Amino acid sequence: MMRELVGVEPPAEAPPSPARVVIDLRPLQEADRTPITAAYLRNLLSAFAADPLPGESFVPVLRLLRPDPTRELEREGLPVAGRRRVLPTTRFLRSAGLTVDAFQLRSAEIGVDRDHDPGRDEHRAAGVLYHTAGGAVPLGSGVPVVATLLDLAPWELPTIYAASPAARFGHRLRARILRDATRLIVCSAVTAESARRLLHARSDRIAVVPLAAGNAFVPAAGRAERIAGLRARLELPPRYFVFTGRYDARKDLGTLFRALAALREEAAPGAVPWPPVVVLAGALDELDTDGPALTRAAARHGVEDLVRLVPHLSSEDLATLEAGSAAAVFPAISEGTGLAAIEALAVGVPVVASRVGPLPELVGPAGIIVEPRHPERLAAALRAAWSGHIHDQLRRAARQRAKGPRRTWIDVARETRAVYASALPGPAPDRTPDRTPDTPDEE
Repeated sequence: MMRELVGVEPPAEAPPSPARVVIDLRPLQEADRTPITAAYLRNLLSAFAADPLPGESFVPVLRLLRPDPTRELEREGLPVAGRRRVLPTTRFLRSAGLTVDAFQLRSAEIGVDRDHDPGRDEHRAAGVLYHTAGGAVPLGSGVPVVATLLDLAPWELPTIYAASPAARFGHRLRARILRDATRLIVCSAVTAESARRLLHARSDRIAVVPLAAGNAFVPAAGRAERIAGLRARLELPPRYFVFTGRYDARKDLGTLFRALAALREEAAPGAVPWPPVVVLAGALDELDTDGPALTRAAARHGVEDLVRLVPHLSSEDLATLEAGSAAAVFPAISEGTGLAAIEALAVGVPVVASRVGPLPELVGPAGIIVEPRHPERLAAALRAAWSGHIHDQLRRAARQRAKGPRRTWIDVARETRAVYASALPGPAPDRTPDRTPDTPDEE
């Protein structure tokens, strides 16, 4: 039975010490491949820039021959003390790429303490550390390592993500890297427990730092004129469900399509349009990678007319798309962050989601939670969320949630700085917002 995970805030009288942070920003250079990691890094660094800490500075690790995203962050106010550029690891290397990365990143650490300090002389960094959200860390790092774990799919779905010997080797190596990190940041209490169980991570090294919705995801995104304009531009019906996120094996879209097929056979509940349409946000892209496969999958279940694919949208348009929906639908088999649910709830929209990862604790009474891979239960949840008394009740709960106290990325940055401070060596007491009590490791 999972123990309750309790948060401990850093003492107000002992603010975090400024650090020089070597941070792997290569996911920002290929956001189409790693959108969740890229969004995490972009929001976190923007929050650092908006709320500067004297003496703090960053040394980004970037890939050669790719655009440099840190120029914009510098304009926002992020203090960049230097840059390290590494060679790309080609896809044919597979798991060997992690090993090559480890050597490159070790060389990237050299001399970071001698880089120009953008802060004033009276504000010096308390030490140097390395932060990764993508899993690659220096080989035999000479500085403390802080790793953020955003995805548990390789260990929760090994038959899909570790089917080959090369993949198994790569994920074993990554698990070892995460387990040996000085501090391991996770986004929820449930993810902390999963990391302890699946990766055998030590409880005293795990820090829970929940994520936040972006600035665009606010109740004002649901203004009638904005919704009407977006619906007209995307040629959407007056009522719809919306799905946002990646279209991969972590999601349970097959169950969603089967649920829609079941709803087609049911009688319409009152005067509302029936059956419901689901808008798949971001399913159309310039490379046309997801669209054809999703269209074929919907056609196999006979629901291609109930699925609308739209292109990638700006954060503002995505927030409006969600705000105009009857509910956000998030069927999943594995989920590490729950960011899509956080954003939907921030605009006041209820969520229908699977009972995986942090989704149940995030959604609460502002949505419906169903077991994954159960199309009948998902169909019943969609029917309830589409119209009637339950729909009205969920909508009120979601809007009340959106009006309540709002967690921001400034909060995420503040708690991340406390993790940095706890990872640095020194006599200062441990101030990590560790939400995991000491528990024996499971075998």
